Amino acid sequence: MKIVSRQIERKEPMMDIRLKRAFESPAKSDGTRILVDRIWPRGVRKESVGLDVWMKDIAPSSSLRKWFNHDPAKWEEFIKKYFQELDASQEPVQKLFALAKKGRLTLVFSARDTEHNNAVVLRMYLQVLMSNERGMKQVPPE
Repeated sequence: MKIVSRQIERKEPMMDIRLKRAFESPAKSDGTRILVDRIWPRGVRKESVGLDVWMKDIAPSSSLRKWFNHDPAKWEEFIKKYFQELDASQEPVQKLFALAKKGRLTLVFSARDTEHNNAVVLRMYLQVLMSNERGMKQVPPE
């Protein structure tokens, strides 16, 4: 790596992972669209979501999802617990990671809160994996 105008020039591009609610219309610029919720979004027709894949098995466990209940006060603990679940389920993580390395990826989710949801944590997790793969040190939030 060499530093150019305060930006880091990398041999490999960073992963382009976007987040989008299931209720938003798909766009050609979304790349591969993956639903990362365990439960299908209420009131959404399968034809209107424009998904490439529905990865139920990468979503938080039902017990973790119910415990969190989208409560921002539980956010930091949710991140830790979801990271632990992701560490324990490497097969779906590796599939998603491989897709993310191929090109733009949009993680589709149904939560109303766009800042405190499993897709946000999943993107963090994938970014940590990419950093570790490149030999950079990055750890999940404590």
